[in-house]
Amino acid sequence: MKKIIVANWKCNPNSFLKARNLFHDIKKIKTNNLIVVCPSFVHFNIFKFQINNKIKAGAQDVFYKEGAFTGKISASMLKDYKIKYVIIGHSEIRALGETDEQINKKIKSALDHELIPILCVGEKKDEDVKKILESQLKNIISKKIIIAYEPVWAIGTGKFCSSEKANKVLEFIKKRFKNKIIYGGSVNGDVVKNYSNFDGVLVGSASLNSKEFIKIVKNV
Repeated sequence: MKKIIVANWKCNPNSFLKARNLFHDIKKIKTNNLIVVCPSFVHFNIFKFQINNKIKAGAQDVFYKEGAFTGKISASMLKDYKIKYVIIGHSEIRALGETDEQINKKIKSALDHELIPILCVGEKKDEDVKKILESQLKNIISKKIIIAYEPVWAIGTGKFCSSEKANKVLEFIKKRFKNKIIYGGSVNGDVVKNYSNFDGVLVGSASLNSKEFIKIVKNV
């Protein structure tokens, strides 16, 4: 089965030249899997250098309206730019006050514009995993949505969710939904094998290192 490897560059790198060079390295990866690269909005132009079909363009967020909303990017703008995927509900944006209601509106807008949402769900340290997921998964309104399980306590911390715990969460979600489910949370080339039962991975900081990212794609 083809795996999905999502590269979330977040607010990196700090120049277009670095972004282009990183993308150039990723283009050279030999794989039968799907790679989705999600750069910052200002680096979308790197996709004009795309030369193959194994890489798809993704966005890190989207807004659910158009008009007088300073600094926002609408789903129609992403579609016009040939963006195919969009990350929604990432914990770093939830931490700024984003609600499940707003996330649901973003998902609906993305689907209405033929974008594929990558919905991030996951618990903070000491939170009840099932209780949190039951609340966040209410936003699953289509089989087209990719579910990204990211335990918040593991994101950017260097801590890893054990394969045993991750697989229990995977089983919990699979009982309720037929969607593709990927894993995220300090993923690197060594630990990615622990999540082989998932449909792929969502990679943060390791996606900024071309050698490490190539290792992830190889071992996924």
